[in-house]
Amino acid sequence: MMKERVCRLRQRSVETKPSISAERAELLTQFYREHEGKHSVPVLRAMSFQYLCEHKTIFIGEDELIVGERGPRPAVTPTFPELTCHSIEDLEILNIREKTSYDVPDRVIAAYEAEVIPYWRGRSIRDRVFPLLPPSWHDAYEAGVFTEFMEQRAPGHTVADGKIYQKGLLDFKQEIAESIACLDFIHDAHAFQKREQLWAMTIAADAAIRFAQRHAELARTMASATEDPLRRVELEQIAATCDRVPANRPRTFREALQAYWFYHLGVITELNGWDSFNPGHLDHHLGPFYEKETADGTLTRESAKELLECWWIKFNNHPAPPKVGVTAAESGTYTDFANINIGGLRRDGSDAVNEVSYLLLEVIDEMHLLQPSNNIQLSRKNPDRFVKAAARVIRQGYGFPSVFNADGVVEQLLRQGKRVEDAREGGTSGCVESGAFGKEAYILTGYFNLVKVLELTLHNGIDPRTGKQLGPQTGDPRSFASFDELFEAWRQQVQHFVDLKLTGNHVFEQMYAQNAPAPFLSIITDDCIRNGKDYNAGGARYNTNYIQGVGIGSLSDSFSAIQHHVYRENTVKLDELLTAIDSDFQSNERLRQSLLNKTPKYGNDDAAADELMVRCFNAFFDAVEGRPNTKGGEYHIDMLPTTCHVYFGTVTGATADGRQAGMPLSEGISPVQGADRNGPTAVLKSAAKMDHVKTGGTLLNIKFTPQLLKGDEGINHMSHLIRSYFKLDSHHVQFNVVSAAKLREAQADPDRYRDLIVRVAGYSDYFCDLSKALQDEIITRTEHESF
Repeated sequence: MMKERVCRLRQRSVETKPSISAERAELLTQFYREHEGKHSVPVLRAMSFQYLCEHKTIFIGEDELIVGERGPRPAVTPTFPELTCHSIEDLEILNIREKTSYDVPDRVIAAYEAEVIPYWRGRSIRDRVFPLLPPSWHDAYEAGVFTEFMEQRAPGHTVADGKIYQKGLLDFKQEIAESIACLDFIHDAHAFQKREQLWAMTIAADAAIRFAQRHAELARTMASATEDPLRRVELEQIAATCDRVPANRPRTFREALQAYWFYHLGVITELNGWDSFNPGHLDHHLGPFYEKETADGTLTRESAKELLECWWIKFNNHPAPPKVGVTAAESGTYTDFANINIGGLRRDGSDAVNEVSYLLLEVIDEMHLLQPSNNIQLSRKNPDRFVKAAARVIRQGYGFPSVFNADGVVEQLLRQGKRVEDAREGGTSGCVESGAFGKEAYILTGYFNLVKVLELTLHNGIDPRTGKQLGPQTGDPRSFASFDELFEAWRQQVQHFVDLKLTGNHVFEQMYAQNAPAPFLSIITDDCIRNGKDYNAGGARYNTNYIQGVGIGSLSDSFSAIQHHVYRENTVKLDELLTAIDSDFQSNERLRQSLLNKTPKYGNDDAAADELMVRCFNAFFDAVEGRPNTKGGEYHIDMLPTTCHVYFGTVTGATADGRQAGMPLSEGISPVQGADRNGPTAVLKSAAKMDHVKTGGTLLNIKFTPQLLKGDEGINHMSHLIRSYFKLDSHHVQFNVVSAAKLREAQADPDRYRDLIVRVAGYSDYFCDLSKALQDEIITRTEHESF
C-alpha cells in the first residue's frame, strides 16, 4: 500500500491541470539578446543552459523526497522558442482545444507578445528550415504523406546507461579536460571546433552542478523555517543529497535516484527532448545500491519503495511541451514517453532480473500513473516468475507494462553493427524503439503513410483530395494487366516519397547540428567527449535514423482486396472498384460489405493475406534500409504510429479493404480493427511472419476481456502466449484488458471514468482525454474472449 505521503503527492500530480510557463522562453530571450554572435554556437548554447540553471525558478514541494521540476512548479511546462516559436493564435488554441489543452495564463500571452515573438519569429529552427525545403516536400507534407518530428521537437531521443551511477559530473569534467589536452591544433583541421564543443561541455557540467546546489540552498532555507522537526530532517537530507549529486557519483539508493533526476532535468531543460530522456534499465542500475544498503541495514524494502514512488511522481509532473498542428495530430498526448526498462540481460549476457525488478512492478501497480511509461524486457534467460509477475500487473487493465523480446532487441542491434555488449546493454525507449543505451543517438524522423501512397498510386500520382500531382506518373492502374504491375507502381511511389522525406530530414539534421547543439546531453553519451563532437552532430558512438511506417494492416488488406476480387476472382472490375472508392462507396454498400467480409485479411494466419503484408513490408524496408544520414550513420525502419494512424486516416480517402474515407488506419503492425477473427494466436502467427529483426521496433496491440485473464490459469495462458510469440523472433506486444462495453460507457459518461487508462499505441493514456476518433478506434479493436 502507498504511504500517506505518496498518496498526497500522487493526488496533487493527477489533479493539477497542465499549464504553460513563459519563464524559460523569457530567460532565453534575455540571454540571446545580450550574447548572440559573441561566442561560438556550442559555447553560446552551453552558456544559455548555464543561464537557465542559474535563474529558473526552483521548486521543492510539500512532502517531496526527490526534488526538481522542469517548469517553475509541477505540471507547468516550458516552451522552446529557439525550436518553434508559438504564435498568439497557437497559444490561444492550446488554451481552449477540447483535448490535451493547457492553461495559458494572460502573462504568458503578454510575454510572448512583448518579448518572445519579436525576437524569435524568423530565428527559430522551424522558421529557418521550412523555407529551405522544396515545394514538392511541402506538398507531400501538407497532404499527409509523411510527417516531420523535428519541426517542433529537438532530436533528443535517447537513454542513459550505467555510467551516471558510476561517475559524477566532476569526473566527466576531468575526462573533458584530458580530451582538450590531447587536441592537435597543428595537424587536426577540426581541433578548434572540437575545443569549443568540449569547452561547452565543461560549462554545461558546471551549470548542472550549480542547479543542484540551488536546490540544496533552498532545502536548507526551508529546513530553518519549518516548525515540523520530521520535515526539517527530511529537508536537511535533501540538501545533503543535492550537495553530493550529480557533482559526484552516488553512493546510496536515494542519491542514485536524485542524481538521475538532475540529469533528466538537464537534458530536457537544455532542449526539448521529445520522447524525453529516460534511465533505461533502472533495475540494473539500482540493484547494487539496493543490495548493499539492505544488507547493511541502512535501507529497508519499504523505504526504497517510498523513494521510488516519490521519484515516479516526478515524471507524471511533466506534461510534454505543447505541440500544435500536424505534430499535435501525430502525437496527441501529454505523455513525454520516458520508458523504463525492467529485466532483460546484463552486459555479459546473463539474466538481469533482480529484487528491484519486482519492486518496480509493485510500484507500477500501486501508482497507476500515465508516466513514466514502462516495459519488461523478456529474455529466454529470465525466470517465469518474472513474466508472471508482469502479467498480474497487465491484468489490472492499465495497458502497462508493455512486453519486449530482449533477445530480439539484441539481434536487431547486432544486425545494425553494434558491439554485442552494447546491444545487450541496450533496450527500447519512446514507444518501441531499439537503441544502444548511453551510446547512441537514434532519431525518429517522422511517420510515413503507406496507405496514402497506395491512394496516390491508384490515381497515377495525383492526390484526389487536392488534385495536385504529388508523385511520379506511374500509369493509370486501369491499364495494368496484372497485380504485379500495380504493386510495382506502388513500390516506385514509395521510393519517390522516401527520397523526398530524406531530403527534408537532412536539412533538419544539419540545422540542429549547426545551430542547436546539446552539450549537456553530449557529456553522458559515449563517445562525444572522446570525439570532441556534439550529440546532434555525430559525436555518439552510434548514429541511427528511423522512418516509421504506418498502416501496414490497412495497406495489406487493401492490396489483398484488389488481388482477390479484381485479379483472381474477377468479382469486380478495377474501374468499378476505383469509382466506388472515389465516391466513398456511396450507393455501393454491397460492394463495401463484400470487401470487408469476403477478402483474405491480415491477422488471421491466412497465407495469401500475410504474404502480401510481408511483400509490402519488404518493399518499404528496401526503400529505406541503409540510406546514409548526415552523421555517418544509417536509416532503418520502425513500424509504429503513436496517434498518427488517426491523423493519416483523416487525409486518406476510402480504401479497397472497405474502410471509408477519413476513418483511422490500422495501428502499429496490428490487424485492421475488427478484421482479426481467428483469435489472438492467429494474430501473433500473422505478425510474426514479418522479419522484425530488420526493424528497430514494431508495435502490436491485443485486446482481451478481463474475465479471460482471471486466476492463475489466465496468468499462465498469457505468459505462454507471450513466450510463444517471442520464440517466433518478434519484437513487442502489449495488451488492453478492458471490455468494449466499458469503453462505450466511459465515452458516454466520462466523469464516472476519469481514471480509466487504456493502451493507445506505444503508450497509455486516460481514455477520456482521447479524441472521439481515437476512442472509437480503440473500441473497434477486436476483443478476444479466448486463447
